[in-house]
Amino acid sequence: MEFACSHVVCHWRPDGAGIPLIKHQHDDTGTVQQQDVPPPLPPRRLPRKPRPSSLPPPLPPSSSHRPLTPLSLPPPLPPRAESRLRANVNVVSLSVGTLVDVSRASGLESFQSPVLCGKCSAALSCLSSMQKNVWVCEFCGCESAVSDRVCVSDRVCVSHRVCVDDIYLQNHSEDDYQNLEESLVVFCVDVSGSMSVTAEVTSSSGSPTYISRLEGMQDALQGALSSLLQESPRRRVALVTFNDEVVIYGDGTSTPLTLRDWALVDYDHIWKQGMAYSIPHCIAETHQQLMQRVKDLREHGATSLGPAALASVAMASRYPGSKVVLCTDGRANIGLGEMEKPPSLSSLSPSSLTPYFYKQLAQQAVESGVIISVMTFEGTDCRLADVGRFADTTGGRVNIVSIGTVATEIQSASVDNILATGVTATLIAPDGVYFPFEDEQNHTLVREIGNVTKGLEVTFQFAVKPQFMEVFLQKDTLPFQLQLSFKTRDQEKVTRVITEQRPVASSSGIWAGSLNMAVLGVHSAQLCARLAMEGRVQEAQRQLKDQQHLLRLISQQRPIQKEESIYGNWMDTMTTICDDITPESQTLSDEAAKVMYQMKRASSVSNNNNNNNSSSSNTIQRKEKALMEGM
Repeated sequence: MEFACSHVVCHWRPDGAGIPLIKHQHDDTGTVQQQDVPPPLPPRRLPRKPRPSSLPPPLPPSSSHRPLTPLSLPPPLPPRAESRLRANVNVVSLSVGTLVDVSRASGLESFQSPVLCGKCSAALSCLSSMQKNVWVCEFCGCESAVSDRVCVSDRVCVSHRVCVDDIYLQNHSEDDYQNLEESLVVFCVDVSGSMSVTAEVTSSSGSPTYISRLEGMQDALQGALSSLLQESPRRRVALVTFNDEVVIYGDGTSTPLTLRDWALVDYDHIWKQGMAYSIPHCIAETHQQLMQRVKDLREHGATSLGPAALASVAMASRYPGSKVVLCTDGRANIGLGEMEKPPSLSSLSPSSLTPYFYKQLAQQAVESGVIISVMTFEGTDCRLADVGRFADTTGGRVNIVSIGTVATEIQSASVDNILATGVTATLIAPDGVYFPFEDEQNHTLVREIGNVTKGLEVTFQFAVKPQFMEVFLQKDTLPFQLQLSFKTRDQEKVTRVITEQRPVASSSGIWAGSLNMAVLGVHSAQLCARLAMEGRVQEAQRQLKDQQHLLRLISQQRPIQKEESIYGNWMDTMTTICDDITPESQTLSDEAAKVMYQMKRASSVSNNNNNNNSSSSNTIQRKEKALMEGM
């Protein structure tokens, strides 16, 4: 766990009446202690010195003596400038992609089960207080009898920070061993009539030429198949295409299965057909057949995107850790998930069920350990805000490609490996702490993460309830605990418990140097994008203003680093998008939706090596280029 502030700030309130941001660090804790508060201002006028006794008394005033003109008083001193924190700096970041890699935590494993509090489900750790085999939970105060203290841990002490890390493994897994090489990659490709649109590209000889979107897709798929053959010859690979019908080619060695007409609106039928379609061979055995299937593709017809995605997920669900790469250039207009007919025409039409369909299929993919990546072509309107839900929920990629970049994106999406599935993060804080912007306003927060790939970060913010502020200020530290439950790539169930004590800010201010802008920047991007995608645009705008205000205050006190300037670009980009959203038009463009989905999966600049050098003339894309330098 990585916290944005060195201390827990008890004074912050959502009304913006936060504690001041001070200009200088007075001690090594990052905060100003009460005794170190600057002294009060001196009195305006110094007291008069007593007259020497040898001097004669002053003469009484007379008409012959002109009264002395009183000295003019100095102008009043300006009030002390005080910058107050409007943004909540009580933010914690979890590098989930690192935490689920148990190979990095060798020596911490235990085959015992954690001892849990009967009230708040906190786990007993080496930091817990025990008296005569009675554990008084440090989070809720509940007393529990414990026969034996079980704790295999690694204690880390850094300054005021004490951290314990425990990993609990099960002796036997309920599932058979699943090797990553046995997973499935499904390429789900649009072959509708619009894929015949051409664009100018530069040929290998350097001269301009025109190729269609489908031709560009065919070249990209053939390159991806050859790459998989070399790097993962035991990996299963399947092909699904869609226009006004869905064709399941599988691994290319069997007779294709075609779904059309009524079958395109029957969810259960499509799922059963996809589950039943056998993929017996790996890419080493089917490379030539798949290459020929891709070469023979022709574009025509409508866009039955929803049924094709459903069939692809059903096929992949047989192999946990599999992925679906969905490529399209148009809006779904036939079958499940269609988006073209107004819902008012029929309350039972497939279009009226569109949001539910995408949400249901995405959740089913998560439960099956399947990751979905979505890519659309630039210059099209695919309703990426809806289709992108697949990737957002399952942990996949969302991107807009051109004919020249589709090969690179397909290659990247096909090699994204799932590190863990079924991931659930539970963050427990002391009773009296709550988590803003979450459904449950208590001291325990549960977040269903699902599939995890490399580099994934998740952030939370917390605050202290007003009635508990004085109580917490009397304490030196407050405990926090992360419980991470997941399945590894080989289907082994793991529970990782990290318990940490954080010092309390019993001071009148916070020093800018103690704030971790990487944690704050990532949290701002994730939270504001989430609020905007949920339609809570005004809340997102308010959070963006508070974060921009904080960044300005920090820049006045210390130099802004390069990565921090990128976080500022993120905020500017989202501000531009949020300002363009009006109550009359809540639908995001594909470009704006792409940025928002990528923001929801934002990670620290220093931990992310993916670059996007695309450029465009409009405002959002110009800012997005600066944003993507760190994503």
